[in-house]
Amino acid sequence: MINIQFPITSKDTEMDITTTNGGVWERHVAVFAFPFASHPPLLLSLVQRLASAAPTAVFSFFNTRKSNRTLFSELSCDNIRPYDVSDGIPEDYAFVGKPQEDINLFLAVAEEEFRRGVNVAEEDIGLRINCLVVDAFIWFSSQMAEDLNIPWVSFWTAGACSLSAHFYTDLIREKGAQLKGNSVGPDKEVVDLIPGFSTIRVGDLPGGVLFGNLESPFSTMLHNMGRTLDKATVVAINSFQELDTDLTKNLSSKFNNFLNIGPFHLISKQKPTSKFDEFSCSSWLDSQKPRSVAYISFGTICRLLPDEIVALAETLEETKTPFLWSLNNDFMKHLPDGFLKRTTANGLGKVVSWAPQVQVLEHFAISVFVTHGGWNSVLESIGAGVPMICRPFLGDQQMNTWMVERVWGIGVRIEGGKFTKEGTSCALEHILSLNDSSKKVKERIETLKELAHEAVGSNGSSNQNFMTLVDVVTNATL
Repeated sequence: MINIQFPITSKDTEMDITTTNGGVWERHVAVFAFPFASHPPLLLSLVQRLASAAPTAVFSFFNTRKSNRTLFSELSCDNIRPYDVSDGIPEDYAFVGKPQEDINLFLAVAEEEFRRGVNVAEEDIGLRINCLVVDAFIWFSSQMAEDLNIPWVSFWTAGACSLSAHFYTDLIREKGAQLKGNSVGPDKEVVDLIPGFSTIRVGDLPGGVLFGNLESPFSTMLHNMGRTLDKATVVAINSFQELDTDLTKNLSSKFNNFLNIGPFHLISKQKPTSKFDEFSCSSWLDSQKPRSVAYISFGTICRLLPDEIVALAETLEETKTPFLWSLNNDFMKHLPDGFLKRTTANGLGKVVSWAPQVQVLEHFAISVFVTHGGWNSVLESIGAGVPMICRPFLGDQQMNTWMVERVWGIGVRIEGGKFTKEGTSCALEHILSLNDSSKKVKERIETLKELAHEAVGSNGSSNQNFMTLVDVVTNATL
């Protein structure tokens, strides 16, 4: 366990637990993280907001040692205490490259580890747990909350669209059996497959819902999560209700409290760090014309195939599209011969191994975001009013891309699902041209940008929803 010293003195009553500022801890909230991808930092961002709004509550944050070391290396908060739980990886274990191998190992020990951790934290602090705030993936914590007779707050890090797919998995599979019987393939668009959707392309459903290994530990986890969410005191998501009014209305009728409390990046502006703009992206963008540059990034997990890197690079050069490309160093070797030298010399583009994405998207020079369609990236693009070209890979990215193109009308999917010179050129032309179609895309995303910023304002829907969440966490409102 992480050993963080707090001047806490145990007394006979819960109200006598002394805080670091001389007051008393009145509530003890346990937080369970899913220690992969962007899940832990998003959950910690929520906990920081809660900790600020509830200074007399102490939050015990349970996460793996590796993830905690990253999250808390520069964080100091009096009422957030990190605790380590096992990642489930045995000593001297050799990974063999199985799909989701590290996730499966963690899931095998997670429930036992979190239960053990709660006991340790209660003993450390001298105050029983009053509330559970958990990543929605940690579905089994519902039973723990029931056993303790305390509120259970489930936090979904993504959007209402993918949450609906997991909540309605049983219904989708029932209808899907009929579709398969009628030889309906993944490219088929189906009407009324999911409540709240008029249509959806079957192949855009998240993996593990209708396609893929439905019996894998990860798919089973998501299925159990969907079946359990209606027991939650609160289901909170990183979105704003004006983005998906039909989905919000439907899910609000199914959950006790369904609260859109985002977009997080508009609420918690990231402070500059030592890594902030280390490649001088902003100064390079300052020299570009307004709304002229394509920003390209596919997150930290998704990787383009070598032939796609070539196709994208050649298209950018041949169409003379200015670009800022965040590309992992290991993949720069796949760029066409002389591409970096030529495009750097003529000022057409800049390739970096990392970019401060939110700041880049907000720059006046950015015209389009070429992205994998991850939820954080979609929200950040909406918050900056930048249209998207999406090349989805996995998880909820296909469904997010459906929403971007077909529901919100603020971008396009790359033709054929992967980058080719012809498909990339068509996508760039669609977004960057001055025709009526491009104009409508830009008008729509500008409208959503305004709604997103209004939602996080003092009287906005997300801010009001957050105050409801604070009331549940601090007062155990059931």
